[in-house]
Amino acid sequence: MTTSDAARARVVEEIRNRRRFVVASHVRPDGDAVGSQLAMAFALRHLDKETRVVSRDPAPPPFSVFPGVAEIELVERVEDPGDAVIVMESGDLTRTGIAGLERGFIINIDHHVGNTMYGAVNWFDHSAAACGEMVFDLVRALGVPLTYEIALHVYIAILTDTGSFHYSNISPRTFDICRQCVEAGVAPPAVARSVYDSNNLGRLKLFGAVLSRMELDESGRLAMMTVDRRLASDCGGTYEDTEGLINLPLTVKEIQAVAFFKENAPDDWRVSMRSKDDVDIQAVARQFGGGGHKNASGCNATGRLSDLKALFRQKIVEQIELAGSR
Repeated sequence: MTTSDAARARVVEEIRNRRRFVVASHVRPDGDAVGSQLAMAFALRHLDKETRVVSRDPAPPPFSVFPGVAEIELVERVEDPGDAVIVMESGDLTRTGIAGLERGFIINIDHHVGNTMYGAVNWFDHSAAACGEMVFDLVRALGVPLTYEIALHVYIAILTDTGSFHYSNISPRTFDICRQCVEAGVAPPAVARSVYDSNNLGRLKLFGAVLSRMELDESGRLAMMTVDRRLASDCGGTYEDTEGLINLPLTVKEIQAVAFFKENAPDDWRVSMRSKDDVDIQAVARQFGGGGHKNASGCNATGRLSDLKALFRQKIVEQIELAGSR
């Protein structure tokens, strides 16, 4: 039995022996956060466990049509952590943005390198393409049937966290799980339309405004984009409407990496990064206390935007050059 298998077995044991659960994930939830939380919640409820799903921030608007999303509680603090808190894909407990969770029995489930192993139980599987894959394995280990609701959210987690099957963390296991999700009733075209083809006019205008300001490095291999709240408001959109925008420059053959700066506050930026092939932008994110995947990572950075752009340009281009030399 591998270390990961042993940790999963411990998670199964703790779930079977406990009754009341709180399920959480990271701030600014993406498809894997929402999908893995809700798949886990549906599985727990099938076992007649009392389950709350909590989040500091709302799910991206396109996910509102999926079952269970409307029941996610938006909170900044949890007074009662139940018998256990299951935290999905958060490298550190503080990344949930929710106070009070630390008072509970923490079950930490993650697949990102850099996890601080903060739980009473820590199940880490770097080979998983999405946290949703780990939930699928857990559902099978618990003997819970793969219902439509569970399968749907596992599929959403995998679809979004692999960049629509673009990233290098995909394995045969990924497609086998997706096959079983489809057999359980998931319709991939319908899911893709809901996630990717439900734009509003403000989102479309915001995409155009951000892309029109996109900058390329001298080699044309790195694209850098910026958005602040005023630009989003002027376009009639929100920060949530930028979901997926970062991937568009990568559709250009020559572009190998993208850095997207979103203003949190004056001189405080969220930097999301994406790359192709062997360009390891996770190595850049880690230098700023962030993390993620080889081809999809992020971090926070403070300072003047012009200085930060120069710094990230240097570090990302170094990774592009390193990948080219392999």
